[in-house]
Amino acid sequence: MNILRSYSSWRRYRETCNELNRLSQRELSDLGIQRNEIPSVARKAIV
Repeated sequence: MNILRSYSSWRRYRETCNELNRLSQRELSDLGIQRNEIPSVARKAIV
């Protein structure tokens, strides 16, 4: 069960990173996110 949970968390992390990376710099700025903060934001999103 722990492996399944870890995989699910990793998958949500990757999906979040991919979605944020598809945004333009302007859209990220509107959200208050800098491109270098995407991994950190994605980690917070899966908790």
